[in-house]
Amino acid sequence: MNIVFMGTPEFAVPSLDMLIAEGYNVVGVVTQPDKPQGRKKVLTPTPVKAAAERHGLPVFQPVKLRAPEAVARLAEWKPDLIVTAAFGQILPKAVLDMPVRGCVNVHGSLLPKYRGGAPIQRSIINGEPVTGVTLMFMAEGLDTGDMISRVEVAITDEDTSGSMFVKLSEAGAKLLQEEMPRLVAGETKAVPQDDADASYARNLTRDDEKLDWNRTSRELFNQIRGLVPFSGAFTMWDEQVFKVWAAANPDQADMLTSPDAGQAKPGTVLQMGKNGIEVSTGDGSLWLTEVQPAGKKVMQAADFARGGTLKPGTVLK
Repeated sequence: MNIVFMGTPEFAVPSLDMLIAEGYNVVGVVTQPDKPQGRKKVLTPTPVKAAAERHGLPVFQPVKLRAPEAVARLAEWKPDLIVTAAFGQILPKAVLDMPVRGCVNVHGSLLPKYRGGAPIQRSIINGEPVTGVTLMFMAEGLDTGDMISRVEVAITDEDTSGSMFVKLSEAGAKLLQEEMPRLVAGETKAVPQDDADASYARNLTRDDEKLDWNRTSRELFNQIRGLVPFSGAFTMWDEQVFKVWAAANPDQADMLTSPDAGQAKPGTVLQMGKNGIEVSTGDGSLWLTEVQPAGKKVMQAADFARGGTLKPGTVLK
């Protein structure tokens, strides 16, 4: 059976590695085009492309998979089954109809909740206690296909989007491994999603990264965790971007809370010291523990506090 794998980020790599390790006949890999990375804009392959090259697999990187020439190129591999994981492009009907065993997707949420491109980040930002992975048949709608199987994965207060990507990528590879014999044999059973329970996890924008100090400490804590290690959250200090990469759990922090917590204007720096930077929020305060001033590297907030450039009473916006 000819299997084509489609994926782009690290999330997809364990699934591809599993297919190779289990001896499945992966005839080709489709991933997004290389993109410039870092300040020097070095053209960098996607993690899936790097994994495919390690396995000696042919790689196809179409700018638009729906282009007729891209569909024709894919058809040359004569896929019997297409497996996708965070590929990053919508599969056109011509591709969905191509393999006799269909197209299956490893999706990082418990569908029908969090359909869309940022399910892991949105789950953390929204304070979900649990998420998971759904293996599903792909349809023309966005993550609307019938569900094959699901597995739950808990989200702890120590988790960030980065740690959850690792946990869910491994859970997804295992889920796919368990189902592959039935997929190959054409014996897979699937159930429709209940659209009434559906929610959409749209891709993150700059607005999602901005900290609104009027929100609760818990909401801000979740927002910060949900943006690590990718874009990071930010606030404005002295008309410049001031990034926040970590904060103390407001439900567990043993720092000495300022008497002005919850009374001062939200965004007010209350105190600074060995514990970091305490900032007033809509319902109390939040201790920032890892920050990045404009033009500087990421640093411990306690180290930044010793510099004395940010003063108590300053209002972050």
